[in-house]
Amino acid sequence: MIRLGAGSLDRLVAVGAHCDDLAIGAGGTLLTACRTHPGLRVDALVLSGGGGEREQEERAALAAFCPGADLRLTVLKLPDGRIPARWEEAKTAVEELRGRTEPDLVLAPRTEDAHQDHRCLAKLVPTAFRDHLVLGYEIVKWDGDLGRPTAYQPLSPETAEDKVRLLREHYPSQHRRPWYDREAFLGLARIRGIECHARYAEAFHVTKLALTLGD
Repeated sequence: MIRLGAGSLDRLVAVGAHCDDLAIGAGGTLLTACRTHPGLRVDALVLSGGGGEREQEERAALAAFCPGADLRLTVLKLPDGRIPARWEEAKTAVEELRGRTEPDLVLAPRTEDAHQDHRCLAKLVPTAFRDHLVLGYEIVKWDGDLGRPTAYQPLSPETAEDKVRLLREHYPSQHRRPWYDREAFLGLARIRGIECHARYAEAFHVTKLALTLGD
């Protein structure tokens, strides 16, 4: 398996359309990055769920998924399922986030995501973070839109288990969903691990990548 590092990692941006998107799509990667880089600054933006139970869940969850990090989280109140219709507000939020930080890595939804909110945010991110490495995470769901990823973050068995435990612990509002369980999360992680010669992994889609193999 060909391996490329991201270089120094001092600042990370993570964006999601809904509370729990980041934890589902990149929770293991956040745990790995924050444990490996103590004091990592994480600027996180979630477009919907603000002002209620979902925001409380998200704040507690991301604090757990970003141990030892300088976490700066914003949760907005855009309506779930209607983010494309609130494009101006979403774009402003992404641009304001860009104005606050110069990240080494951006975690965002992937542009092929079947959910309209995820897809809208995915298309907005590169308009603000134009010269950054953007990894598009995947979210297992009813739509059946999982594709062929181009990048992988291997996860230790302990990290994979921690991710599942934290998802179950911090998002009780989602327990009613039939797919929100240990088998679904570990099953996908196991499949992605097989694809990159690891036990478990999270997978990402990269649309543009500049190499620095020379001077």
